[in-house]
Amino acid sequence: MTAPAVSISGLDADALGGDDSILMRQRRDHPRLDAMMNRYLSEDLPPGEPDAVWSDIVQLVFSHAFAEETVLWPLLRRIAPDGEELTRRVEEEHQAINELIARIEHSPGDPRRAEWIRQAFTLIRQDIRDEEDELLPRLRTAFGDRRLRRVGAAWEAVRATAPSRPHPGVPRRPPGNAIRGVPLSAFDRLRDLAPVGGPATRRAALTAAGALAAAGTVTLAVRATRRSG
Repeated sequence: MTAPAVSISGLDADALGGDDSILMRQRRDHPRLDAMMNRYLSEDLPPGEPDAVWSDIVQLVFSHAFAEETVLWPLLRRIAPDGEELTRRVEEEHQAINELIARIEHSPGDPRRAEWIRQAFTLIRQDIRDEEDELLPRLRTAFGDRRLRRVGAAWEAVRATAPSRPHPGVPRRPPGNAIRGVPLSAFDRLRDLAPVGGPATRRAALTAAGALAAAGTVTLAVRATRRSG
C-alpha cells in the first residue's frame, strides 16, 4: 500500500490549490457540517430549531457524499494504487450512514432516535477524518492546482443537483448511482423546498424538469472530469 500523504486538515488554501479547488470545497463543507452537528446536540436550542438543523445536516451530508461518489472516488481509483481499497472503505461508511439516517427519518417517535442520531454523527465524523487524512491527500499529490479547480467545479455541479435524502438502495458507484439516484434528487428537492399542498400538475412538471436537468448536469460533469484525466 502507498504511504498516506499529509492530511489536508491543517493546510491552507494556497497549499490546497486555491479557494475553488476540490480540496478547499471539501474543507469548507466539513467544518460547516461539524458545527451543525454540535449545534444540534446543544441543549439551548429553541423549540422547532433542532428539526431545522437536522434537515440541514441531512441535506448537506447526502448531496456532498453523492458528488464524492460520482466525481471523486472514480478518479481516485484511476490514479492511486490503493484507490480501490480506500474508496471501498469510504463507500461502506456512506452506506452505513445512509441506512442509519433512513431509519431515523422513518421512525420519528422511536425512543432510540436520539441514540441513533449520535451514532450517525460518529460515523460522519469518522468519514470526514478518513477523507481528509487518507483519500483527499492522494488528489493533492497527483494533480496540480488547475486540475484540482476543474475537479472542484465538476463536484460542485453534481452536488447542486444530487439527492438530498437517504436512499440506501441506490448504488454507491457510477453509473448505477446516477441511474437510480438522479431521478430521486428531483423528489428530494421538491420535498425540501416546495409546498406539499401545491397543485399536482405543477409538482409533476417540476419533478420531470428537475430530473432531466440533474441527469444532464451529472453526465456533463463526469465526462469533463474524465476528459481532463
